[in-house]
Formats: sequence, structure tokens, C-alpha cells
Amino acid sequence: MRASAAAAAAYDLWVQPSYDVRVRGSMYLWGSAGITQNITFDKPLVLHVRNDVFGEAIGIGTQVASGAQTTIGTLQPGECVSVPLQNISGVFATCTTESTVACLIKACA
Repeated sequence: MRASAAAAAAYDLWVQPSYDVRVRGSMYLWGSAGITQNITFDKPLVLHVRNDVFGEAIGIGTQVASGAQTTIGTLQPGECVSVPLQNISGVFATCTTESTVACLIKACA
């Protein structure tokens, strides 16, 4: 079932800087496999992730500098999750076909 245009548009009204990532196979939403140390912020940051309502299911997880990955779970089309960006080197997404993922980084209050 598809979300209404009004419901989909509500998520598109993020007022903070945001970016989209087209996920095919495995892609980093934040960070990189080339980061050699876990990143720590004085003021914790959160990555808000939204899978496109017309996309495909994606897997999502985090990676530490050693290369060890932890799978968080699966986001279906239109679903959202928030991932803390503390003591990790990356956040990745996987998709067997293709899906566009909207990302927004915000500081915690």
C-alpha cells in the first residue's frame, strides 16, 4: 500500500541540511570503510534515516574502525530510524535492487 502524497510530503519538509543516498548493493550513509578510528563527538549527533516510500526494503547497520559490522535491522519503504553517531566509523545500508534513502544529521539536545 502506498502512502498518501500528503503523508509523503510531510517527511520531505526537513528544515535541517539533509542529503539523499541511492543505495544499490552496499553503500555508506555516513562514514567510510577508510576511517581508521571510531569517531566521537562532544555533543552527540544522530543520523535520521528515511527509506523512500516508493523504494525497496533496505538493511541498515553500523561499522566500527576495526571493520566489524553490526546489523540493526530492515527498513521497509517509507519507514524511518534514528542512529546515534557515537564511537563508530560508519553507518551502512544494503539493498538487493535500489532504493533512495534520505539522511539528516542533528545534534542531540
